[in-house]
Amino acid sequence: MEHKQYLSDGIIGLGDLASFNAVPPTERLGEKRPVAMIECIQEIPCNSCVVACKLGAIQMARVNDLPKVDYNKCTGCMACAMVCPGLAVFLLREGDGVGYVTLPYEFLPVPKAGDQVMALNRIGTVLGKGKVARVLPPERNDGTALVTIEIPKEMLLETRAIKLGE
Repeated sequence: MEHKQYLSDGIIGLGDLASFNAVPPTERLGEKRPVAMIECIQEIPCNSCVVACKLGAIQMARVNDLPKVDYNKCTGCMACAMVCPGLAVFLLREGDGVGYVTLPYEFLPVPKAGDQVMALNRIGTVLGKGKVARVLPPERNDGTALVTIEIPKEMLLETRAIKLGE
């Protein structure tokens, strides 16, 4: 079955992303280094992630193509997340029963390492609690903070936003 619900409601589901081969393999998520998951599924003229990736881990044949990540080449350096104008790049990693998601955050106040947050899915539903592990402040990234949160690993592929507080 082809997933196209996003065309009517604008919400990208995990099934949609899988149909675009945009979900990193499970074994790659368990490596010590993070991996990029690009949730860009519209053919628009943008290739900032390709240009930013100095390792050639992101490819596009034409500027309107969808970006494809070579998960074996990706080191999780965050260069693609730092330049994505659509805030569509997330970095994922599993470790010791927990998951780590790095996501763009454009609200104030910017959270700090150690802050408790609520992990939200793609439609804003609370999935559970998380803890901020690291923050790349907005002044280091052209106005957008990149926040890494620690969550239960079963929430890894669904967590795409945070809400401060418990």
